[in-house]
This record gives sequence, C-alpha cells and structure tokens, in this order.
Amino acid sequence: MITAFIIIIAAVVADIFLFDQDRKRWGWMKGWSTFHKALFLSGFVVVTFVIYFLLSVSGA
Repeated sequence: MITAFIIIIAAVVADIFLFDQDRKRWGWMKGWSTFHKALFLSGFVVVTFVIYFLLSVSGA
C-alpha cells in the first residue's frame, strides 16, 4: 500500500526536477526560490499522504 504512495511522490518530484526541462507543466513555479519549491513539495506530500491514509482507513 505504501508503495503506491512512494511511486506517486517520486513521479511528481522527478517530473518537476528532471523531465520538465522546458517548464511547460511547472512553469508557474519558475520564479520561486528553492525554499518555496521545497515548501510546495512538502505540502504536496502531506496532502497526498492524508488522502491516501483516509482512503485506506475508510476501506475504499
């Protein structure tokens, strides 16, 4: 179960830092500092984990 969570997070991080070289998908973050990007990714991880946890507890 936690494997899916890790795969989702790894895919988003890889897309932001490796695959989106021309900034077509994540271009709106272009002017952001490294701190703000890390804060965004941390928030994304927390929200993803909460959703994943709630879905697993509810039995969906």
